[in-house]
Amino acid sequence: MKKKKHKMTLREKREARSGYLFICPWIIGFVCLTGGPLLFSLYASFTNYDFTSQMDFIGLENYVRMFAKDPVFWKALGNTLYYVILAVPLSCICAIFLATLLNQKVKGTGIFRMLFYLPTVLSGVAVYQLWILLLSPQSGLINSALRLIGIEGPAWLSDPAWTKPSLVLMRIWALGTSMLLYLSSMNSVPKELYEAAEIDGASFVQKFRKITLPQISPIIFFDMITSMTGAFQVFQEALVMSKNGKGDPANSLLFYNLHIYEEAFTHYDMGYACAMAWFLLVIVMVITLINLVCSKYWVHTEGGEV
Repeated sequence: MKKKKHKMTLREKREARSGYLFICPWIIGFVCLTGGPLLFSLYASFTNYDFTSQMDFIGLENYVRMFAKDPVFWKALGNTLYYVILAVPLSCICAIFLATLLNQKVKGTGIFRMLFYLPTVLSGVAVYQLWILLLSPQSGLINSALRLIGIEGPAWLSDPAWTKPSLVLMRIWALGTSMLLYLSSMNSVPKELYEAAEIDGASFVQKFRKITLPQISPIIFFDMITSMTGAFQVFQEALVMSKNGKGDPANSLLFYNLHIYEEAFTHYDMGYACAMAWFLLVIVMVITLINLVCSKYWVHTEGGEV
């Protein structure tokens, strides 16, 4: 027997119209600023679009060029993966370490929390110019401090072996947001767990390994995913801090997004740039999916494992 279709009352219709009216700005913004450009870029990745000529469909030619004909594609991808692999775990570890220190019940922790968070408030080209001065081989503050202890510092932004570690160092300097996330998570860990562990004679390290880390593992997972996504999008630092904004020396700072920028707005090869952007999206999605699958083995919630 067929179920009768519910007929909306006048009040329900009025409420539905009001609801659609309220979400219209978001729908319009999504279609015009996100969904529409996204679909356009997908189609453009299969064309030879260069802003001026017609978009002639060329199939997978841009993707073939990406993997087989672009002489710096693999260099740009390798630089980006190197940065992600180095920056994400280090920033996560340092943020947890700082949060653990600032979670101790001693006087003055509020001041130190403010000081460690302050770098995240600063942003833009001014910060990158400041780091260029700090990393100067001769007069930079970092190398000057190293000389005081008998260490000759490297040519941070001139030596290809040290350019990416320089950017990682700058990223670690601005990890205040992650630190606050971990600090907030640590403060929410039930005190009864620590009290029970102390009664059993557990040391600080044992309490940290067996209680703190499992309890804050959802925040660690969240921080790793967001940090990884942000690290794959590294662009401004390389544009400002590399020589001539081209990723030099020796293409050591030619990150994937910088290569996309060069192809799109220097060579005006927007079709190829769109293909590169979509391949980056696939990489991030695959790595995120792998992390989601693996999270069930180490991420814990109140109800058990995720």
